[in-house]
Amino acid sequence: MTNLLPLLRSGWLRLAVAVTLSATAEGVRAQDPPGPPRYVPASQELHDTIVRLDARWEDAYNTCKMDVHEALIAEDLEFFHDLGGLSTSKRQVLEAVKANVCGKVTRELLPGSIEVYPIKDYGAVQMGYHRFRNVNEPGVGRYARFVHVWRLADGRWQLTRVISLH
Repeated sequence: MTNLLPLLRSGWLRLAVAVTLSATAEGVRAQDPPGPPRYVPASQELHDTIVRLDARWEDAYNTCKMDVHEALIAEDLEFFHDLGGLSTSKRQVLEAVKANVCGKVTRELLPGSIEVYPIKDYGAVQMGYHRFRNVNEPGVGRYARFVHVWRLADGRWQLTRVISLH
């Protein structure tokens, strides 16, 4: 301790400790940027596949291609809608699209918003933002979050779960 006394009196030791603590705190801040981490696909091939499926689904939605809807939606579909509740009938969902969407509503994906995460031995979860335009209402809706669960079985992708939030 006697060797440190001159350093303590001169302030050099306090300065060295302050600089060390400041550099350590700055290093921690540099490693932890604010906000969520940037999305990077675990598999670019899977991401591209789901983006293509989403584009196919959106085209069918916007142009009332019911045969494409029929092919993309699984028999055991669960459709969760924050305003409409839960539907577990593929037939009811298809009938609702035909009656309430065809020629009346279009979907618009927010470009670059899709995130895809693999689900081992099942398929993938897709999340993103989209908005809807109703031909009978002026203006455009706001973007809202959606979640789709896709199952790959026998080489065929189908939607099994949909969560639609407004």
